[in-house]
Amino acid sequence: MKPDEMKELAQLIQKVPGLKGIDFKEVKRLTELLRESPEIGSIELKGLFGTGVVITRAGLQAAVAPAAPQAVPAAAPFAGAPAGGEPPRPAGPGSGLKEIRSPMVGTFYSAPEPGADPYVKVGARISSGQTVCIIEAMKIMNEIEAEFGGVIREVNVEDAQPVEFGQVLFRVDPNG
Repeated sequence: MKPDEMKELAQLIQKVPGLKGIDFKEVKRLTELLRESPEIGSIELKGLFGTGVVITRAGLQAAVAPAAPQAVPAAAPFAGAPAGGEPPRPAGPGSGLKEIRSPMVGTFYSAPEPGADPYVKVGARISSGQTVCIIEAMKIMNEIEAEFGGVIREVNVEDAQPVEFGQVLFRVDPNG
């Protein structure tokens, strides 16, 4: 994208209600992030009641950031993620279990809000695309979706616990 096109884009974004805090430097930074990080599929800015930022990882899920324009540059947690996502790995030789791993560093949350039921528990049947947890990274709540279906056999992280990139969150029996 040319500098004058980025300026025009910044001016258009300024007109979106709820996103008044975004300036040319932030738009330029987002554009550079998209160019340099093939694992990021798109970045969508919303205004008014849908105010926030939606970051879509190439081949994976969307990450939704509620309402804070200053959260726009916080797309950095995706920079270390493998392009196109890493295929689920078996839990161990002969176990037949697949692993759902953390795609980023952050804080693991088992439920959509404090006091709510967790997305999944041991014994729960999940399907591909179903949200299994949230990982908060730099104040962005990233919904983590299952890439395959099956039955949850292990939950390896406690609620509100920090997680590392690639850490096993769940073990799933795809034949269960």
